[in-house]
Amino acid sequence: MTTAATPRSLEHPTRAEIRLEGVLHALADPVRLQVVRELAAAEDELSCSYFDLPVTKSTTTHHFRVLRESGVIRQTYRGTAKMNGIRRDDLEALFPGLLAGVLAAADAEAARPSGT
Repeated sequence: MTTAATPRSLEHPTRAEIRLEGVLHALADPVRLQVVRELAAAEDELSCSYFDLPVTKSTTTHHFRVLRESGVIRQTYRGTAKMNGIRRDDLEALFPGLLAGVLAAADAEAARPSGT
């Protein structure tokens, strides 16, 4: 059962509702993967406004919604800011090593010279 949203909260899937295909779909998009990589490198939650993404504001909102609805991130309001954090414990419990493997592969790909 999905957690119901109140005026200042957002719906998130429960751990049991997180599906592998949804997580993989969310991580397959380069913009969403960039968001997850930046969140993984951060020591704390980051606000949506922290990210400098090469898309419009409405498209950015869409990408965050896909990440949240797939169970990759948790979003909470802190004042007027929407804060984002990776659901590491849930992802690791459901799919051991998946997030670490995807992040390592993304880092390796980013380090490759272009065209290789």
